[in-house]
Amino acid sequence: MLVSSKIYLQDARENHYAFPHFNYWDSNSIRAEIAAAEELKLPVILAWAEKHSPEIGMEDALGLGKFFGARAKVPVILHLDHGVTPELVKKGVDEGFTSVMIDASDKDFDTNVATTKDIVEYAHARGVVVEAEIGHVGTNSTEDDSKYTEVDAAKKFAEETGVDSLAVSIGTSHGVYQTGTPKLNFDRLSELREALNIPLVLHGGSSSGDENLRKAAELGITKVNIYTDLAMASLHATQKEKFDTEPDMAAAQRKAIKDLSEHYYDVFETNNYQYRI
Repeated sequence: MLVSSKIYLQDARENHYAFPHFNYWDSNSIRAEIAAAEELKLPVILAWAEKHSPEIGMEDALGLGKFFGARAKVPVILHLDHGVTPELVKKGVDEGFTSVMIDASDKDFDTNVATTKDIVEYAHARGVVVEAEIGHVGTNSTEDDSKYTEVDAAKKFAEETGVDSLAVSIGTSHGVYQTGTPKLNFDRLSELREALNIPLVLHGGSSSGDENLRKAAELGITKVNIYTDLAMASLHATQKEKFDTEPDMAAAQRKAIKDLSEHYYDVFETNNYQYRI
Protein backbone atom coordinates (compact mmCIF):
# COMPACT_ATOMS: atom_id res chain seq x y z
CA MET A 1 0.00 0.00 0.00
CA LEU A 2 1.12 3.54 -0.73
CA VAL A 3 1.55 5.82 2.28
CA SER A 4 3.07 9.13 3.37
CA SER A 5 6.53 9.17 4.93
CA LYS A 6 5.58 11.61 7.68
CA ILE A 7 4.89 9.28 10.61
CA TYR A 8 7.76 6.94 9.68
CA LEU A 9 10.46 9.59 9.54
CA GLN A 10 9.20 11.18 12.72
CA ASP A 11 9.37 7.82 14.49
CA ALA A 12 12.90 7.32 13.20
CA ARG A 13 13.87 10.74 14.51
CA GLU A 14 12.47 10.03 17.96
CA ASN A 15 14.04 6.59 18.22
CA HIS A 16 17.45 7.07 16.56
CA TYR A 17 17.34 4.86 13.49
CA ALA A 18 16.87 5.50 9.77
CA PHE A 19 14.94 4.23 6.77
CA PRO A 20 16.81 3.37 3.58
CA HIS A 21 15.65 5.23 0.48
CA PHE A 22 16.10 3.11 -2.64
CA ASN A 23 16.05 4.58 -6.14
CA TYR A 24 14.55 2.29 -8.76
CA TRP A 25 15.16 2.45 -12.48
CA ASP A 26 13.13 -0.46 -13.91
CA SER A 27 10.73 -3.23 -12.87
CA ASN A 28 13.61 -5.48 -11.88
CA SER A 29 15.01 -3.05 -9.31
CA ILE A 30 11.67 -2.09 -7.77
CA ARG A 31 10.64 -5.74 -7.41
CA ALA A 32 13.91 -6.55 -5.64
CA GLU A 33 13.67 -3.60 -3.26
CA ILE A 34 10.08 -4.45 -2.32
CA ALA A 35 11.07 -8.10 -1.87
CA ALA A 36 13.72 -7.05 0.66
CA ALA A 37 11.21 -4.96 2.61
CA GLU A 38 8.66 -7.76 2.59
CA GLU A 39 11.27 -10.26 3.76
CA LEU A 40 12.01 -8.03 6.75
CA LYS A 41 8.40 -6.87 7.23
CA LEU A 42 9.48 -3.22 7.13
CA PRO A 43 8.26 -0.11 5.27
CA VAL A 44 10.20 0.91 2.17
CA ILE A 45 10.91 4.23 0.46
CA LEU A 46 11.07 3.85 -3.32
CA ALA A 47 12.25 6.80 -5.36
CA TRP A 48 12.52 8.08 -8.90
CA ALA A 49 14.78 11.08 -9.53
CA GLU A 50 14.25 13.74 -12.17
CA LYS A 51 17.78 13.12 -13.45
CA HIS A 52 16.67 9.64 -14.54
CA SER A 53 14.19 11.11 -17.05
CA PRO A 54 16.32 10.18 -20.10
CA GLU A 55 16.26 6.50 -19.08
CA ILE A 56 12.76 6.29 -17.57
CA GLY A 57 10.26 9.11 -17.62
CA MET A 58 8.13 10.17 -14.69
CA GLU A 59 4.95 8.63 -16.10
CA ASP A 60 6.59 5.23 -16.56
CA ALA A 61 8.22 5.44 -13.13
CA LEU A 62 4.92 6.35 -11.52
CA GLY A 63 3.24 3.47 -13.32
CA LEU A 64 5.76 1.02 -11.87
CA GLY A 65 5.58 2.59 -8.42
CA LYS A 66 1.80 2.54 -8.25
CA PHE A 67 1.50 -0.99 -9.66
CA PHE A 68 4.05 -2.69 -7.42
CA GLY A 69 3.53 -0.37 -4.45
CA ALA A 70 -0.21 -1.04 -4.28
CA ARG A 71 0.42 -4.79 -4.25
CA ALA A 72 3.21 -4.76 -1.68
CA LYS A 73 2.65 -6.42 1.68
CA VAL A 74 4.41 -3.56 3.48
CA PRO A 75 3.87 0.23 3.51
CA VAL A 76 5.47 1.89 0.47
CA ILE A 77 6.43 5.56 0.28
CA LEU A 78 6.63 6.62 -3.37
CA HIS A 79 9.08 9.51 -3.52
CA LEU A 80 10.07 11.98 -6.23
CA ASP A 81 13.78 12.54 -5.61
CA HIS A 82 15.81 15.65 -6.52
CA GLY A 83 13.07 17.47 -8.37
CA VAL A 84 14.75 20.57 -9.73
CA THR A 85 11.88 21.71 -11.96
CA PRO A 86 8.99 23.08 -9.84
CA GLU A 87 6.40 22.36 -12.52
CA LEU A 88 7.48 18.72 -12.69
CA VAL A 89 7.37 18.41 -8.90
CA LYS A 90 3.83 19.77 -8.84
CA LYS A 91 2.87 17.32 -11.57
CA GLY A 92 4.34 14.55 -9.45
CA VAL A 93 2.18 15.67 -6.53
CA ASP A 94 -0.92 15.62 -8.73
CA GLU A 95 -0.23 12.25 -10.30
CA GLY A 96 0.54 10.06 -7.33
CA PHE A 97 3.84 10.52 -5.51
CA THR A 98 3.20 10.43 -1.75
CA SER A 99 6.39 12.40 -1.05
CA VAL A 100 8.36 14.85 -3.17
CA MET A 101 11.70 16.61 -2.98
CA ILE A 102 12.17 20.08 -4.35
CA ASP A 103 15.89 20.71 -4.77
CA ALA A 104 16.81 24.36 -5.15
CA SER A 105 19.98 23.96 -3.08
CA ASP A 106 22.12 25.32 -5.92
CA LYS A 107 20.28 28.65 -5.70
CA ASP A 108 20.83 31.46 -3.22
CA PHE A 109 19.13 31.16 0.17
CA ASP A 110 16.18 33.44 -0.59
CA THR A 111 15.44 31.72 -3.90
CA ASN A 112 15.68 28.31 -2.24
CA VAL A 113 13.23 29.46 0.42
CA ALA A 114 10.76 30.93 -2.06
CA THR A 115 10.87 27.92 -4.38
CA THR A 116 10.51 25.44 -1.53
CA LYS A 117 7.72 27.38 0.17
CA ASP A 118 5.72 27.41 -3.05
CA ILE A 119 6.02 23.62 -3.39
CA VAL A 120 5.22 23.07 0.30
CA GLU A 121 2.01 25.06 0.04
CA TYR A 122 0.99 23.25 -3.14
CA ALA A 123 1.83 19.76 -1.85
CA HIS A 124 0.40 20.16 1.64
CA ALA A 125 -2.93 21.27 0.19
CA ARG A 126 -3.00 17.88 -1.56
CA GLY A 127 -1.80 15.76 1.34
CA VAL A 128 1.76 15.23 0.11
CA VAL A 129 4.90 15.77 2.21
CA VAL A 130 7.94 17.70 1.02
CA GLU A 131 11.68 17.29 1.41
CA ALA A 132 14.12 20.06 0.54
CA GLU A 133 17.88 20.54 0.73
CA ILE A 134 20.16 23.19 2.17
CA GLY A 135 23.92 23.01 1.89
CA HIS A 136 25.75 21.19 -0.87
CA VAL A 137 26.28 17.45 -1.28
CA GLY A 138 29.46 16.98 -3.30
CA THR A 139 30.23 14.63 -6.18
CA ASN A 140 32.72 11.76 -6.44
CA SER A 141 35.14 12.86 -3.75
CA THR A 142 36.18 11.95 -0.23
CA GLU A 143 37.93 15.26 0.28
CA ASP A 144 36.50 17.38 3.08
CA ASP A 145 35.34 20.00 0.60
CA SER A 146 31.55 19.80 0.90
CA LYS A 147 29.82 22.92 2.02
CA TYR A 148 28.45 21.78 5.37
CA THR A 149 24.92 22.87 6.15
CA GLU A 150 24.97 25.88 8.46
CA VAL A 151 22.85 25.42 11.58
CA ASP A 152 21.33 28.89 11.75
CA ALA A 153 20.55 28.87 8.04
CA ALA A 154 18.91 25.45 8.28
CA LYS A 155 16.78 26.53 11.22
CA LYS A 156 15.64 29.68 9.44
CA PHE A 157 14.99 27.72 6.24
CA ALA A 158 12.80 25.18 8.04
CA GLU A 159 10.83 27.88 9.84
CA GLU A 160 10.21 29.95 6.71
CA THR A 161 9.29 27.08 4.36
CA GLY A 162 7.35 24.68 6.60
CA VAL A 163 9.16 21.79 4.90
CA ASP A 164 8.58 18.29 6.34
CA SER A 165 12.16 16.98 6.13
CA LEU A 166 15.51 18.47 5.27
CA ALA A 167 18.49 17.01 3.41
CA VAL A 168 21.71 18.28 4.97
CA SER A 169 25.36 18.22 3.98
CA ILE A 170 27.79 16.64 6.44
CA GLY A 171 30.43 15.29 4.03
CA THR A 172 28.87 12.65 1.78
CA SER A 173 28.93 12.80 -2.03
CA HIS A 174 26.79 11.55 -4.87
CA GLY A 175 28.15 8.83 -7.13
CA VAL A 176 31.20 6.59 -6.71
CA TYR A 177 33.94 7.69 -4.30
CA GLN A 178 37.34 7.76 -5.96
CA THR A 179 39.67 7.48 -2.97
CA GLY A 180 37.92 5.65 -0.16
CA THR A 181 35.41 6.26 2.62
CA PRO A 182 34.44 9.87 3.35
CA LYS A 183 34.93 11.66 6.66
CA LEU A 184 31.59 12.82 8.02
CA ASN A 185 31.08 15.82 10.27
CA PHE A 186 29.13 14.24 13.13
CA ASP A 187 29.50 17.31 15.31
CA ARG A 188 27.62 19.35 12.73
CA LEU A 189 24.96 16.63 12.47
CA SER A 190 24.42 16.70 16.23
CA GLU A 191 24.08 20.47 16.14
CA LEU A 192 21.52 20.26 13.36
CA ARG A 193 19.55 17.56 15.19
CA GLU A 194 19.42 19.73 18.29
CA ALA A 195 18.40 22.89 16.45
CA LEU A 196 15.70 21.48 14.15
CA ASN A 197 12.52 19.64 15.06
CA ILE A 198 12.00 17.99 11.67
CA PRO A 199 13.55 14.78 10.27
CA LEU A 200 16.98 15.09 8.66
CA VAL A 201 17.95 13.29 5.45
CA LEU A 202 21.35 12.18 4.16
CA HIS A 203 22.02 12.00 0.43
CA GLY A 204 24.99 10.19 -1.10
CA GLY A 205 24.76 7.19 1.19
CA SER A 206 26.27 4.68 -1.24
CA SER A 207 29.71 3.44 -0.15
CA SER A 208 29.88 6.02 2.63
CA GLY A 209 30.87 3.32 5.11
CA ASP A 210 28.56 1.18 7.25
CA GLU A 211 29.89 2.56 10.52
CA ASN A 212 29.54 6.13 9.27
CA LEU A 213 25.95 5.52 8.24
CA ARG A 214 25.00 3.65 11.40
CA LYS A 215 26.37 6.49 13.51
CA ALA A 216 24.59 9.07 11.35
CA ALA A 217 21.29 7.28 11.98
CA GLU A 218 21.95 7.19 15.71
CA LEU A 219 22.74 10.91 15.78
CA GLY A 220 19.70 12.15 13.88
CA ILE A 221 19.53 11.11 10.21
CA THR A 222 16.14 9.51 9.51
CA LYS A 223 16.48 8.63 5.81
CA VAL A 224 19.56 7.68 3.81
CA ASN A 225 19.49 7.76 0.01
CA ILE A 226 20.98 4.73 -1.74
CA TYR A 227 21.25 4.44 -5.51
CA THR A 228 24.77 3.93 -6.86
CA ASP A 229 25.49 0.87 -4.71
CA LEU A 230 22.31 -0.83 -5.93
CA ALA A 231 23.03 -0.06 -9.57
CA MET A 232 26.59 -1.34 -9.23
CA ALA A 233 25.41 -4.51 -7.47
CA SER A 234 23.07 -5.19 -10.37
CA LEU A 235 25.83 -4.55 -12.89
CA HIS A 236 28.34 -6.78 -11.10
CA ALA A 237 25.78 -9.58 -10.92
CA THR A 238 25.58 -9.61 -14.71
CA GLN A 239 29.37 -9.68 -15.04
CA LYS A 240 30.02 -12.64 -12.74
CA GLU A 241 29.00 -15.34 -15.18
CA LYS A 242 27.62 -16.04 -18.60
CA PHE A 243 23.87 -16.57 -18.39
CA ASP A 244 21.95 -18.95 -20.61
CA THR A 245 18.81 -16.81 -20.65
CA GLU A 246 17.79 -13.25 -19.95
CA PRO A 247 15.43 -14.35 -17.13
CA ASP A 248 18.40 -16.03 -15.41
CA MET A 249 20.37 -12.80 -15.62
CA ALA A 250 17.43 -10.76 -14.34
CA ALA A 251 17.01 -13.13 -11.40
CA ALA A 252 20.69 -12.70 -10.50
CA GLN A 253 20.30 -8.93 -10.64
CA ARG A 254 17.25 -9.03 -8.38
CA LYS A 255 19.04 -11.20 -5.85
CA ALA A 256 22.01 -8.82 -5.73
CA ILE A 257 19.77 -5.79 -5.24
CA LYS A 258 17.61 -7.55 -2.65
CA ASP A 259 20.61 -8.75 -0.63
CA LEU A 260 22.17 -5.29 -0.57
CA SER A 261 18.85 -3.66 0.33
CA GLU A 262 18.50 -6.00 3.30
CA HIS A 263 22.05 -5.14 4.31
CA TYR A 264 21.25 -1.43 4.48
CA TYR A 265 18.14 -2.07 6.57
CA ASP A 266 20.49 -3.75 9.02
CA VAL A 267 23.05 -0.92 8.91
CA PHE A 268 20.39 1.70 9.67
CA GLU A 269 18.81 -0.49 12.38
CA THR A 270 15.43 0.01 10.75
CA ASN A 271 14.10 -3.09 12.48
CA ASN A 272 13.68 -0.87 15.55
CA TYR A 273 10.49 0.29 13.85
CA GLN A 274 8.74 -3.06 13.66
CA TYR A 275 8.92 -3.53 17.40
CA ARG A 276 6.54 -0.61 17.85
CA ILE A 277 3.89 -1.59 15.28
